[in-house]
Amino acid sequence: MDIAHEETNAKGRYTATLDGYSGEMTYSRSSPHLIIVDHTLVADELRGKGVGQALARHAIDEARKGGWKIIPLCPFMRAQVMRHPEWQDVIQA
Repeated sequence: MDIAHEETNAKGRYTATLDGYSGEMTYSRSSPHLIIVDHTLVADELRGKGVGQALARHAIDEARKGGWKIIPLCPFMRAQVMRHPEWQDVIQA
């Protein structure tokens, strides 16, 4: 699965493509060291294939590499954070 990243000004998104379908996770950058994940959407054809999980994990990995924190406003991301206590190092409550 390929995950691409786009960012313009204070808005960004990660997109994952699998079998011709896509999913996305969008965020807003509130400072150089903080993003707010606000939405996750995965095509119905990809549900149950781990696409949303891969997007969440990618956001976590990028935050660790970039030295920033994430506010998980999106209900999906918030649920993933609760399932993965090992991600707490990059989560801001």
